[in-house]
Amino acid sequence: MTRLLFFAPLKAPDHPTPSGDRTMGRLIVRALKRAGFEVDLASRLRTRIAAPSLSAQYAKRDKCFAAADRAIARARRLPKAQRPRAFVTYHLYYKAVDWIGPRVADALEIPYLVAEASHAPKRATGDWAFNHEGTEAAIKRADAIFCLNPGDKECLALVTQRRRLVDLPPFLDLARFAPEVPDRDQPRAALAKRLKIDAAAPWLLAVGMMRDGDKLASYRVLAEALKRARLKRPMLLIAGDGAARRDVQRAFADAPGRVAFLGQIAPDRLVPLYAAADLMVWPAINEAFGMALLEAQACGLPVLAGASGGVPGIVADGKTGFLVAPGDAAAFASGLKRALASDLVAQGRAARRKAERRHDIPAASATFARVLAKLGVTP
Repeated sequence: MTRLLFFAPLKAPDHPTPSGDRTMGRLIVRALKRAGFEVDLASRLRTRIAAPSLSAQYAKRDKCFAAADRAIARARRLPKAQRPRAFVTYHLYYKAVDWIGPRVADALEIPYLVAEASHAPKRATGDWAFNHEGTEAAIKRADAIFCLNPGDKECLALVTQRRRLVDLPPFLDLARFAPEVPDRDQPRAALAKRLKIDAAAPWLLAVGMMRDGDKLASYRVLAEALKRARLKRPMLLIAGDGAARRDVQRAFADAPGRVAFLGQIAPDRLVPLYAAADLMVWPAINEAFGMALLEAQACGLPVLAGASGGVPGIVADGKTGFLVAPGDAAAFASGLKRALASDLVAQGRAARRKAERRHDIPAASATFARVLAKLGVTP
């Protein structure tokens, strides 16, 4: 079986902490395996640097180069027929450079492919210039870049050929995650009993890690929107945890209605939660595309979200959910009232149909196989 090497600069697929990034990385590995390839993890090294320290950027590059050299040595010890035929990286940008993939691909003379790359020309000067240069070099080296967020393509086209940019809608493995629309009545009744909440009231659901930055900003916009919307008996369920939990709780301290903090929910327990709710709500500030938004729709739950990044590629406004200007609490409040006045059941059905047609793993697997075959890599 043809072997591929896989690397995720932000978080390895087997990392213990759940996140949308880890979920997507796992799904890409699964899609490649479904296409008939054997996938080996090149490294578990995390390359993200939070603060723009030049010394930290140099140190991270050197550490990655050492990891790359170990991967090259491992590959060269294998019989030639068993050596990796391509290197696939998931998610790189100026804070999380892939210093490993291009070095390994060059040494082994194999294609280098990237799924989800971001290019930020404004980082060409200043504190992030070194990392920007490394990211740009990786993008230029890539034989193909799979674009999960269509918004990335404009800047990527500044440094690579457009023919190398391949549309890849974000996807799930519906056969594993939610083979059919889950039952609503039983989980809703059970949750209403456990939390002592009104099963007849509209239930809003937010799913997101609680960390500083964009996630915390999204929670704050949601809290402000609830105040502005002035709904009767609003019920908000929040699934998530993290270092910013206290800040999130403070944001909702004077929110109207009832807010229930459910903590971190294991992926296999999210499906009944999605099924029990009436509307997914997430401001999605600077969201690449939002795996939780896609999961919700796959479970027949319509979405109200901020139209950041690739979110409009997942949520069809007025058909499978509703989109508003990102970061605008007043717009989100208006969108919330509009959504709750609509036929949410019909929206949910349409969301599931869209997930089955456009966002399931068979289509993604076929895309990977087609592009690899053009590069001379077949199972």
